[in-house]
Amino acid sequence: MANKAYKFRLYPNAEQAIMFAKTFGCVRFIYNKMLGDKIAYYNETKEKLSNTPAQYKPDFDFLKEIDSLALANAQINLQTAYNNFFRDKAVGFPKFKSKKNNRNSYTTNNQNGSVRLENGYIKLPKIGFVKVKQHREIPENYTLKSVTVSKTVSGKYYVSILFEYEQITEPAEIKIIIGPDFSMTELFVDSNGDESHYPRYYRRKLEKLKKMSRTLSKMKKFSNNWYKQKHKIAILHEKTANQCKDFLHKQSRQIANVYDLVGVEDLNMKAMSQALNFDKSVADNSWGIFRTLLKYKLEEQGKYFVTVDKFFSSSKLCSVCGCRNAELTLSVRAWTCPDCGANHDRDINAAINIRNEAVRIATA
Repeated sequence: MANKAYKFRLYPNAEQAIMFAKTFGCVRFIYNKMLGDKIAYYNETKEKLSNTPAQYKPDFDFLKEIDSLALANAQINLQTAYNNFFRDKAVGFPKFKSKKNNRNSYTTNNQNGSVRLENGYIKLPKIGFVKVKQHREIPENYTLKSVTVSKTVSGKYYVSILFEYEQITEPAEIKIIIGPDFSMTELFVDSNGDESHYPRYYRRKLEKLKKMSRTLSKMKKFSNNWYKQKHKIAILHEKTANQCKDFLHKQSRQIANVYDLVGVEDLNMKAMSQALNFDKSVADNSWGIFRTLLKYKLEEQGKYFVTVDKFFSSSKLCSVCGCRNAELTLSVRAWTCPDCGANHDRDINAAINIRNEAVRIATA
């Protein structure tokens, strides 16, 4: 069995928006309350506390107004984070949720049709039928498992619906192969010599963001105008992220539809941004998100996504004769092979080597 999620825009009425706000608040409250009690109990006994939302309902009647499964999922999320910390301290200890955080969401489960899509509406427990913009059809063999309702900083509501289905995928025959190589300016350059022509949305809005941030810094902190300006900045960030995600979805879909095998380098983008001071370029390109999107789109068609080790010398190898140019530095963008005399564009040569290595790994 496999899982797949669809995200749709919600259009709640005023009463439903109030219930969403109550649910967001209660989920945040129960998470913080349970985390606080866990910390206090551990400090006192050095043991883990096993607490549930049901224990708090007699003292806090407002918890009874909302979907109980939303509280149960908050408990599951907290318990997972709490156990992960004791398993590996590097994960970090769970943090309290702030009401000033604009990321509001909750998850609930489908039980005997308590959540269902009907004629442009979605039924949610304690909320009722909410208008939804369902922009794609759901296959009949998909079973609805759970939904996550979220509200963005711009005030938009979304629902992410998780379905379970039996995945029967025939492995594709490997005929057309490509190797995209990460590019700081173009997102990627592929082994065919084509570039993605990434619009660099974040860079284009950087000056506007700086200006808005300077305006914010001159305002009295926590004043009404300060909150309004923060909201404007958040909306601009949201728009930039949506533009980037749209571009990445379209690029990954084009590649997944055409090619049977795609090889990419397994780069550590966080380390690269810190070591080489490329943090803005790396954040703008969203190479990690692109890889994730490309991987699932290939695999759901029975195609192949192959990662090449990050220590593979893709840039310094001649893609014609295999000679290794150990003297090649990062600043050199074109070079000539000392053995066979072939002229190379650094990025295209690296992409060809990545493609060839991916084929070797896939057929080994």
